[in-house]
Amino acid sequence: MTTPLPTTADSTTASVDLFGHPRALTFLFATEMWERFSYYGMRALLVLYMIKYLLLPERAGVVAGLEGFRSVLESVFGPLALQPLASQIYGFYTGLVYLTPIFGGLLADRVLGQRRTVILGAGLMAIGHVLMASEHLFLLALFVLILGNGAFKPNISTQVGHLYPPGDRRRDRAFSIFYVGINLGAFLAPLICGTLGEEYGWHYGFIAAGVGMTLGLVIYLLAAPVLPPDAIVKRATSDAPMRRDEWLAIGAIVALMLPAGLYWGTYEQQGNTIALWADQYTNRHVLGGEIPVTWFQALNPFMIFAFTPFIVAFWRRQGGREPSTVAKMAIGCLLNATAYLLMAVAAWHSAGGQASWLWLFAFFAIVTVGELYLSPTGLSLVTKVAPVRLLSMMMGVWLSTSFIGGFLAGYLGTFWSAMSKPGFFLMLAIISAVAAAAIALLIRPLRAILRD
Repeated sequence: MTTPLPTTADSTTASVDLFGHPRALTFLFATEMWERFSYYGMRALLVLYMIKYLLLPERAGVVAGLEGFRSVLESVFGPLALQPLASQIYGFYTGLVYLTPIFGGLLADRVLGQRRTVILGAGLMAIGHVLMASEHLFLLALFVLILGNGAFKPNISTQVGHLYPPGDRRRDRAFSIFYVGINLGAFLAPLICGTLGEEYGWHYGFIAAGVGMTLGLVIYLLAAPVLPPDAIVKRATSDAPMRRDEWLAIGAIVALMLPAGLYWGTYEQQGNTIALWADQYTNRHVLGGEIPVTWFQALNPFMIFAFTPFIVAFWRRQGGREPSTVAKMAIGCLLNATAYLLMAVAAWHSAGGQASWLWLFAFFAIVTVGELYLSPTGLSLVTKVAPVRLLSMMMGVWLSTSFIGGFLAGYLGTFWSAMSKPGFFLMLAIISAVAAAAIALLIRPLRAILRD
């Protein structure tokens, strides 16, 4: 038998203090907020830090292991100039942080449980951000952050699902609230870490990210009395044959992974080539001042928590006409394609000069609505249909769509210097449109399997 999932009847999770949800949701919200603050704070600086400082020719030999890593990349992709190399490193990092959750989920399901695995991951990430302050240890810092994220990410998300019994309609809303926490941290990160890094020194920004992760760890430790019990699968259950319905549910999740990966490959350009567009091709002057480059990365998370209440209310008003989860994901990809089509128009209109910052504002608005249709609904879907015995691992598998997307984002970023900017953005729009079409074709076949 598996350890039963906790229900809202459990005395440790029954009390409510946040919009009618279990008290533990408040702590998980705050923990994830600070973890995302640390992640997006570092991400906001990463490409700019490499291009403007760390990878400059005069700093050759400073980063331990970089020349060997560069040789491996160039053996596959050919010679890499400064910008393509930075994009590839960015892609490897943002990709691998979403591959390791598979193993972090398995570790929690089989050995440590969700709580201890989250603590392990948070501790590793706090250490990794501190290591980022050392140029010599840059690659080691990225490696430690990748491992920490793998332990943390799938298990904090599954604990949100564990707060609700099967069939509880609050689950989808809980993930929307949780997603607001993610994006509140992501909103604050570029404003604080980005400003410190750009204005006062790169390492101040990285240290601020480490402080945020440490705060998240402290909050999680304080939450211990109200968190749901771990759902560790006993050996006898793990050895039992998988049922047909369990295999079908896993197959449905896997079928959605490739098009979702294409979506994330274009979405992740926000911290890569979109940051370069903001730096090099955007007129950032407004009201007598100039908008810092990293501040544009605060627009998406700000719009997430600004738009979420309206999107949720819109779905509720649709009633029986509300799109299924899979249909929402297809709509999200289509909106993402529209955003990049808008950027292609902006690049064509500016004709190689600087475009108004309002183009980027409109881009982020459309991207954000698309994300709200795809990302939180995907997380909720996994907690509803994945076999309980493999829940954390399957959450890790789903998060690995961002692994596919991260690597793709790095590879696509290498075309930035070689292609015309309208052509580059049009390429991203086409890729996201293909993802939308692929998911749309899966709506009918997966309807019975997902009971959606």
